[in-house]
Amino acid sequence: MCELLALNANTPTDIRFSFHGLRLRGGATSHHADGWGLASYDPDGAGVHLYREDAPAAFSSIAAAVGRLDLRAHCSIAHIRKATRGDVGLENCHPFHRHWHGQDWVFSHNGDLESPPPLAGRHAPLGQTDSEAAFCWILEQLEEQAVAPHDEAALFAALVACSDQLAGGGIFNCLVSNGAWIYAYAGTRLHRVTRRAPFGLVHLADDDVSVDFAAVTQPTDVVTILSTEPLTAAEPWHPLQVGEAILLKGGEVVRRRPGRGEPD
Repeated sequence: MCELLALNANTPTDIRFSFHGLRLRGGATSHHADGWGLASYDPDGAGVHLYREDAPAAFSSIAAAVGRLDLRAHCSIAHIRKATRGDVGLENCHPFHRHWHGQDWVFSHNGDLESPPPLAGRHAPLGQTDSEAAFCWILEQLEEQAVAPHDEAALFAALVACSDQLAGGGIFNCLVSNGAWIYAYAGTRLHRVTRRAPFGLVHLADDDVSVDFAAVTQPTDVVTILSTEPLTAAEPWHPLQVGEAILLKGGEVVRRRPGRGEPD
């Protein structure tokens, strides 16, 4: 399996603190040592910065250097890989990236799909993972349904339907972004925490590192972090329910499909 991380905020925000905690799980405090990646969207709309490497993130000088970059963004997604399908290689490292209708889309997956749906060929995987195949299939479904790239409601509904179908064929937790929003689906396990005023001291769970967010934020800042497992101690992380899907924009949940057993 793998671990996911995402940041969504109402002001350009760097992911350094959270990425440091995730990076340690890439071979040091956990066993996700088969590659890592980070996608961070330029806040001025100039595209996405994408970094990937087929090496343990915890011991990678490249990952350490990327983790020191001041990548301020409204949307960032990161991933550490434990290979289940596909070789250990750069082509199989998440996040995966595609241009779709003039937008830069990135996708990361945690799970294992027994048999990904067949592809029509318009979007071909470059690697061997079930994850990248699922991403290509999702894009094909959006095109077949003629979903408009700026129709947020239709995109959310289509992504939920695709996620439900993929989750029916295995374990499917995912993050998707086009730089304007982040979509998240919890097939089994995903956690969320939202930071807003009054900010305080936050301590990583995997290292003796703390940040006083009151010293580095403004009172109007809103930042939501998504992670497979909570990255910090003594913070109010909320587990997403099985089957729950959310759309984050400006640090807030703007659309939500309840999980199984929850009232609509």
